[in-house]
Amino acid sequence: MTVWTDLIGIPFCVQYVDAGGVATRALVAGEGPDVIFLHGTSGHLEAFSRNFVPHVEAGFRCHAIDALGHGYTDKPDYNYEIPRYVEHLLAYMDAQGIESAHLVGESLGGWTAAYVASDHPERVRSLQLVAAGGTKANPEVMERLIRTTTEASLEDDIDLTRQRLHLLMHDPARDVSEELVEIRYDIYHRPEFQRNLHNLLCLQNMEVRQRNLMRPDRLRSIGVPTLIVWGRDNPFGEVPEATAMHELIEGSRLELMPECGHWPQHERADLYNPVSIEFLTGVEQGR
Repeated sequence: MTVWTDLIGIPFCVQYVDAGGVATRALVAGEGPDVIFLHGTSGHLEAFSRNFVPHVEAGFRCHAIDALGHGYTDKPDYNYEIPRYVEHLLAYMDAQGIESAHLVGESLGGWTAAYVASDHPERVRSLQLVAAGGTKANPEVMERLIRTTTEASLEDDIDLTRQRLHLLMHDPARDVSEELVEIRYDIYHRPEFQRNLHNLLCLQNMEVRQRNLMRPDRLRSIGVPTLIVWGRDNPFGEVPEATAMHELIEGSRLELMPECGHWPQHERADLYNPVSIEFLTGVEQGR
């Protein structure tokens, strides 16, 4: 099995979209209301390969993009702070003619999506915060992200990339394929990625992170339908982070997934896809 056999049964395309001057790699499939999947720090669109077929078959037009400075998207030389990610996402939506979309953000992607939902609610039909980052500044977690990503990017040993992916998962033997390791190794070892690694990791700097955090007032301001999804064994954030977001976002729904780490949409696609589709369909039907 590969990330591409995950997509068997639906027509799809991988394309580059000019998003405000940033060539942005995107996987696009389906027809219907737009759903945009946003990955986490140092990630790439393959994180959502297990989600496309069910969502497309449920009647949605799905997009997964490599974020600004990530994957095979352009890597301009400036710090990638949350307003930059927001600007890039909105530019992608404009380029694709999307007035508003359902945003599904995992980790860093959730942080970005929540900012869009609070600052530009007219562009967001619904919000999914999947193991979302950005509410805490934990020095131990931040140091681990800097160290493991830097080692995996600057050392030639592919096992360091494998270990970086293993950090995310409750059951790496089940959920980290060699293909996923090889894709990430290729991304990490491209010269443009290595040159801009400091820009990508800037949110792990305490001063930078503090000015980008999602404070309670921002979370309280979110008025769009919101689903919060969290792995019970998330190594980058404990369950109280999820319950705090749930309590602050009025009307939100919280789903805790067992035997699951930091990639619920991938690790527990069997649980996540039905929950997500039921939520999205309910929003579209006004329930």
